Amino acid sequence: MPDKIWTIREVLGWTRGYLERKGDDKARLAAEWLLCDATGLSRVELYTNFDKPLTPEERARMHAGVERRAAGEPLQYVTGEMPFRHIVLRCERGVLIPRPETEVLVDAVLEHLGKPGEDEAPRVLDLCTGTGCIACSIAQEAPGTVVIATDIAPAAVALAERNARVLGLGGNVDVLECDLAAGVAPELYGTFDVLVSNPPYIPTAVLAEQVPAEVRDFEPALALDGGEDGLDIYRRILELAPTMLRPGGLLAVELFEGSLEQAAQLAREAGGWRDVEVREDLTHRPRVLLARSCA
Repeated sequence: MPDKIWTIREVLGWTRGYLERKGDDKARLAAEWLLCDATGLSRVELYTNFDKPLTPEERARMHAGVERRAAGEPLQYVTGEMPFRHIVLRCERGVLIPRPETEVLVDAVLEHLGKPGEDEAPRVLDLCTGTGCIACSIAQEAPGTVVIATDIAPAAVALAERNARVLGLGGNVDVLECDLAAGVAPELYGTFDVLVSNPPYIPTAVLAEQVPAEVRDFEPALALDGGEDGLDIYRRILELAPTMLRPGGLLAVELFEGSLEQAAQLAREAGGWRDVEVREDLTHRPRVLLARSCA
C-alpha cells in the first residue's frame, strides 16, 4: 500500500484486488478478516466506518498481514484466532486449525451426553486435542462435564491450555502432554462416558498430491498424516477405547471421507461395539465414526 492516508473503504478495496491477483479465491473475506484484526473493529463496524482513516500503526499491521496472506499463510494463523461453534479460539502455527466439519463430531458427543445417565459429572477423553476446540466446546456446552484432553505436541498442549484458561474453562478441561492416553491416570481407566478424537487421518499420498498448499505447507504434518490408508492412529484408538470407556460409552472419531467404511468394518470385526454408525459432515461427505461399547 503506497504511503498516504487510507480509509477503511480504500483499504478493503485495495486489499481485495491485491489478494485476488495473488490467487486468493476468498479475497473479500480475507480483506475483512485482516482489517478487523488490524483495527479491532467487527465486520459490521467496518461497513459503518467506511470513511475512518487508519492510524499508522493499523496500516503497518494491515500491511504485514496482507503480505503473509499473499504468501499463502492461512488467515487463522495471520489473525491468530478462529471461531468454532460458540467460542473463539486462539490459533498458532504448529497447531492444526479447527475445521467446521469437526462441529459435527462435537454434536454427536453432546447428543450422547444429553441422554439421562448417572448423577456423577460426565467424563470425556479427547485425544489429539490440538487447539482444544473439541474439549472446550464440550465443556462450554455441557456444563459440569469433566474433559481430559491430550496431545503429543508441546505447542498444542500449551495452546489448548491457554484456550481453556481464556475461555474460563480451566476448571473443567485438564490438558496432558502424552501419546494418546499414555498420561491418563490408571484409576480413570473405564470411567469415561465418551472417547472423542480428531486424529491425523489424511492418507499420506493424498496429503502429498491433493491437499491444498495452504494446508500442506503451513499446518503440521504430525496432525495431518494418517499413514497409507489414513487409519494408523485410528487403529490404535480403536484398540485403546475399550479400556477407557465405561459400558455403553461412546467412541466418536473424525476420519478421512474415503476411510470411513473401512474404519466401520474394523470396529465391527474388533467386536465389543454396537450401533456402529457413519455420519456425514456439513458438505454431506462421510466424516464421523460413532460406536458404543458393549462391555
